[in-house]
Amino acid sequence: MKDKLKTAIETALVAKGWPVVDFAVEHPADLAHGDYATNVALVLAKPLGEAPRKVAEQLCAALQGTLPEVASIDIAGPGFLNFHLKRSFFVDSIAEGLSQGETWGSNHTWLGKEVLIEYTSPNLFKPLHIGNLMGNIIGESLSRLFVFSGATVWRINYPSDIGLTVAKAVWGIKKLGADPNDISALGAAYRHGNEAYEADDMAKAEIVAVNQALYAGTDTELMALRAQGIATSRRQLDAICERLGTHFDTVIFESEASPLGQALVKKNLGQIFTESEGAVVYEAERSGLHTRVFLNSKGLPTYEAKDLGNFAKKQAAYPDWTTSIIVTGNEQTEYFKVIFAAIRDVFQVPAERTLEHIPTGFLTLTTGKMSSRKGNVLTGESLLEEIEEAARERAAATRAEDLAKLTEQVAVAALKYQILRQATGTNIVFDKERALSFEGDSGPYLQYTYARIRSLLEKASTVGVVPSQDSAPASAYRLERLIYQFPEVVETALAERAPHKVTQFLTTLAGEFNAFYATEKIADSTDTSAAYKATLAALTAQTLRNGLHLLGIEVPNRM
Repeated sequence: MKDKLKTAIETALVAKGWPVVDFAVEHPADLAHGDYATNVALVLAKPLGEAPRKVAEQLCAALQGTLPEVASIDIAGPGFLNFHLKRSFFVDSIAEGLSQGETWGSNHTWLGKEVLIEYTSPNLFKPLHIGNLMGNIIGESLSRLFVFSGATVWRINYPSDIGLTVAKAVWGIKKLGADPNDISALGAAYRHGNEAYEADDMAKAEIVAVNQALYAGTDTELMALRAQGIATSRRQLDAICERLGTHFDTVIFESEASPLGQALVKKNLGQIFTESEGAVVYEAERSGLHTRVFLNSKGLPTYEAKDLGNFAKKQAAYPDWTTSIIVTGNEQTEYFKVIFAAIRDVFQVPAERTLEHIPTGFLTLTTGKMSSRKGNVLTGESLLEEIEEAARERAAATRAEDLAKLTEQVAVAALKYQILRQATGTNIVFDKERALSFEGDSGPYLQYTYARIRSLLEKASTVGVVPSQDSAPASAYRLERLIYQFPEVVETALAERAPHKVTQFLTTLAGEFNAFYATEKIADSTDTSAAYKATLAALTAQTLRNGLHLLGIEVPNRM
């Protein structure tokens, strides 16, 4: 509908010989002002040299009768045009939404396009960092939005399995005699190695030697410890990703990317890369960026070179990609500007193929503390476990048939909602009590609203009330005037890379439904509009289900 309104307005401008300007068509904050509003008259006033209201009056007259879905158009304030949609539009929208089921809200804006999206990408041997957890949640939601919009999506994980972090852990395993098959022992070994590296020059030299040996692959004992640690870390990572509802199509290890990146830098030395004080650098000042080192003075590849190798692996696996996205912390924004410039130079990436970095913010607790039982830093694993522990108490008070499953669903919903309720890239203060609340502005609240609707529809069916569009009352409910906006919200959320748009809409929708149900009877066979109200309830449930799926949140049928 929004697109139809924009097209009709642009057509009217052309017909009147007026300039086609950039204008907005939006939903008014107050539904009393209509279903859509546009500022086009205010934008046109200056180039036409006329008062905005006079321009609005002429446009209003030109648009009359051009849109069959519009009941009336009026002028508000200094010259806003307000559009009121016909009753039949809402009835038809509700029927269409219900008929679409699991595809309700989807679109084809990305049909025929191939998207690579890289996210999570942790350091193996270390507990999953809270930043990796946030990246996983945001990356998974974006992946689902792309799929829902018709794209072919390839999810990619790029874990670090080589380098100084791994060397510290392997050194720690050897020194402590730790079991590389025990995930907690790996964490302890890394902490031991990291502390020794910072405090003891002799230990630092030993760790540097371990790092060089691992790159060279010359020490069988060290290589065996590294291989066992990688396997243990991967099992732990896979288990966490499964709990979060994430699967990856491709895993590219840093150790695979490293030699490729090193070779690419050497191949382009003197053309794209230059030598500087014994190192090899990419001078990006010519692009308004900054210089970065790609091979260090010892000839070893840096993260920058490895990212070239990573891209080479992705391009080889998916040569027809149209958009390549990396989701990581916002502290890497400037870094990726340089990396993308280097990638375009090395691989001659055409302008129509887009390279994007989507930043994530930082997460802290309301207490300000970042400690946990498992170490001196809050990890993604410990946070999830802590939420699950609290969620178990909430789940025990429900009518759950499977307490363990509901506990996990509620915990994941609580965590994901709090991260996805705010704009991507902003910092988040996590409030566990608020996150687990069943009353507004939380993931469990949306799950509870869905389960409640399911329950009342079951109750309605026992008294013969089944969803039908035949009994719609003369005036549209506020709920109807909100729910049809879902497809627009989905499209906007993807265009702006903003999953929080979906989160905000679902929260508003759930609140509107609960207000609707507080005043309207559904399971009442004597109410002539009960069947239509049941239709609205059914589509609200479907919208919550589809929207929560886009956030990576499962819906329980009973709570």
